[in-house]
Amino acid sequence: MCGIVGLVQSRSIDISHVVGMAELISHRGPDDEGYVVFPERGPVCLSGDDTAAFDGMNSLPYQPTVHQRDWLGNAQASFVALGHRRLSIVDLSPFGHQPMSYMDRYWIVYNGEVYNYIELREELQQSGYIFRSGTDTEVLLAGYDKWGVELFDRCNGMWSMVLYDRKAKKLLLARDRFGIKPLYYLVGAGGDSLAFASEIKAFAALSTWHREIAAQPAFDFLAWGLQDHGEETLFKGVFQIPPGHYAVVQLDASGRLDETLETKLKSIRWYDLSSRISGVSLEFKDAAQHLRELLFDAVRLRMRADVPLGSCLSGGLDSSSIVCLVRALLCSIGSVQPQRTFSSCSEFSSIDERDFISEVTRGTNIQETHVFPTGEELFDRIDELVWTQDEPFGSGSIFAQWCIFRAVHEQDVVVMLDGQGADEHLAGYHGFIGARLSGLLRKGNLSEFGAEFRSVRALHGYGPQKFLQYFLANLMPSSIRPLGALGGMTQMRRDWIDVQALGALDRDPMVALGARAKSVRDLSLAQLGGANLQMLLHWEDRNSMAHSIESRVPFLDYRLVEYVLSLPDAFKLERGLTKRVLREAMHGLVPEKILTRHDKKGFLTAEEYWMKGKQARQVSERIDEAINLSRGIIKPAMREVFSNVLAGRAPFSYHVWRVICFGAWLKKFQIRL
Repeated sequence: MCGIVGLVQSRSIDISHVVGMAELISHRGPDDEGYVVFPERGPVCLSGDDTAAFDGMNSLPYQPTVHQRDWLGNAQASFVALGHRRLSIVDLSPFGHQPMSYMDRYWIVYNGEVYNYIELREELQQSGYIFRSGTDTEVLLAGYDKWGVELFDRCNGMWSMVLYDRKAKKLLLARDRFGIKPLYYLVGAGGDSLAFASEIKAFAALSTWHREIAAQPAFDFLAWGLQDHGEETLFKGVFQIPPGHYAVVQLDASGRLDETLETKLKSIRWYDLSSRISGVSLEFKDAAQHLRELLFDAVRLRMRADVPLGSCLSGGLDSSSIVCLVRALLCSIGSVQPQRTFSSCSEFSSIDERDFISEVTRGTNIQETHVFPTGEELFDRIDELVWTQDEPFGSGSIFAQWCIFRAVHEQDVVVMLDGQGADEHLAGYHGFIGARLSGLLRKGNLSEFGAEFRSVRALHGYGPQKFLQYFLANLMPSSIRPLGALGGMTQMRRDWIDVQALGALDRDPMVALGARAKSVRDLSLAQLGGANLQMLLHWEDRNSMAHSIESRVPFLDYRLVEYVLSLPDAFKLERGLTKRVLREAMHGLVPEKILTRHDKKGFLTAEEYWMKGKQARQVSERIDEAINLSRGIIKPAMREVFSNVLAGRAPFSYHVWRVICFGAWLKKFQIRL
């Protein structure tokens, strides 16, 4: 797991810009540092202060020969420069140094892991390819030589990469199927330069970057809590390569960018999840058994590492399944090493899940670590957290996750397995209930609709208004705001945003994303594609990498996702019971108390308690600060929103937190309005 940066221009590159970008994301790769430039006489590999020692090794074609300080002001023009910060996970030796080359033609900077690299390497060796290292990076280079972009479809893993083909004079920017690893880019004002990086903050090293707000993404965040639901970011002019896409930048014979680039690159889809879905004609128990087998293999592959490994454990079904699967796999190889788990806990019993966590860990060879995030530290660190995340974020749960990864780092664990991604395709969110009900009604299946309706009321205790909220959101999206207004729902208010001052449209972005879905499967596609998962992956990537930790998500093994989406909706959600097929698949592995949980707490923190208690004054001050910094975008009406929540006249609203975080972001990144 690493951080990647680079520049391609129509004029010669100042290497200090690339080094500066890399330094701003050095937390992503503390183990090694490297750069490569391409003057006319051939590639020159540069080292930095953190470059690993190559003592006693035979010379490598990608081994640094010059320190980057000594290249400053060099008269040899280079129009392409790549930079890399390495977190060593597989083959910890300097053989894994990047930028890496292959056949004196291909150069790569790569962030991620391809878990089936061993199988791919064996296949390539049978075709005559030779490997120096034991890394997945070298397998990618050889695989690209053999298969071109069809390589991606053979890879099981997570990645963002930039590959430079010196012979074809083209630069390839690519991202994994589900966007687990990030890749941002920024086209210069005249279209004569392209910068790319793993994190947006890296562009702060470029004096030409003017940090301005992107209006529509800002509205979607403030009003709807949405981020990462498209190529745009909250920074005007900063885009990301979409999940499952790649882009190609063609250079001239001298390796120079000779075309004027558009602000947004043309990206090419290489992976389309909807086209991979086919009907699965299995009985429910057989389907659950196959899911169990797939999940076992997904976890097995993601345990491949040459560094210590642990797991996140919330007490929910997803993380508990991962922990129990790891335990079974360790037992199968006779491992006696304690299994490591890390959990966020709370002093408030209504959101604390230690009873469920202990169900998983009791009587096992598990070494537990519990962290207790506090409101005091959250507000002390909010500016730091915004810098870590690059953009404002939706709730204090991101802080809790940050605390977990800090504890992981303090205990020298480097790779973590997490349950992220399961809810989106296994119908884990209660919002799927509305999609299930509307799907049944659209099909005219009234008897099944009635049975589902009664079961949901009995199982979850939903009253009429809750039903209407979930149901009408899918069947008649335009009805949501009137319903919210009648019910006094704080989250439906818009009077605290000046949409005109922001320059955005007051719209429901969920409609365009397909999140007002007609079926459970359709909602899963929307959730995976941009309505939810991309935000979660963004937060997890930044929190883990801020502490130099690689986080792996077995539930997003593409074989597993494609299989689950091919199952009937009722296998995932029926009679109000979410994740039916996973519950069945985990019988005998996961404790029954976890399997029979019907509540959905998510990854909670105590924002409501903090905002109404010790941190009320700080919340009020932060709201005032956001109003002032936003120059009219956030109206003084937000003070009333918070006052109503504080006085109990309105339910708790995450809008309050978003405004606070938005203000912190404007200040920390010095956004121009």
